[in-house]
Amino acid sequence: MPLDSIPRAIRNKYHIDERGHACAILASDYRSEFRDIIDCLDAFVLRKSHILTPGGGRSPIPRAIDGFLGERGWRERSFDIKITIDKRPVPIPTHHIDNFKNEVGLEVEWNNKTEFYDRDLNNFRLLKELRVLAVGVMVTRMSELQNLFNRLGKGQSYGASTTHWDKLIPKVDGGGAGGCPLLLVGMGMNCYDPHS
Repeated sequence: MPLDSIPRAIRNKYHIDERGHACAILASDYRSEFRDIIDCLDAFVLRKSHILTPGGGRSPIPRAIDGFLGERGWRERSFDIKITIDKRPVPIPTHHIDNFKNEVGLEVEWNNKTEFYDRDLNNFRLLKELRVLAVGVMVTRMSELQNLFNRLGKGQSYGASTTHWDKLIPKVDGGGAGGCPLLLVGMGMNCYDPHS
């Protein structure tokens, strides 16, 4: 049951990959969260108007995904982790997860520095090792969108050194998330609506 558990329409709309049997875990053990993710991906549209929105703060693109999941009970989540050595607590800082529900974490990296992938994958790894995260989901843009950005006059805002699929996969394959199962979702031209 690898990617077959994801409806064909979603597989046609997005580039989907996984590591560590993430789909099987989601489909069997986290059905409600899996349904939320599928419904969110189904409803999402990459709008021309959102691409053209000036930068600064969180883009309308990840906000749309965060908003959909928020209506389903997903929340930004931070973890206060520390170990105790000789009765002295030592904090272990982690970054918050943008969308978290019942041991499933989902991050959207639309247009950040590629170091954000390192941060998110390492966070997934640590939280999996501490048994508070079962599956990490990463949603990012496909590298093919650069041609669209160039045509829209936004190419300089989305450069080769920012977050996109071709930058994510080497970090995943290099073990950035350790043993954390990953569902990887790439938004490409099949998500794009030029009339919105």
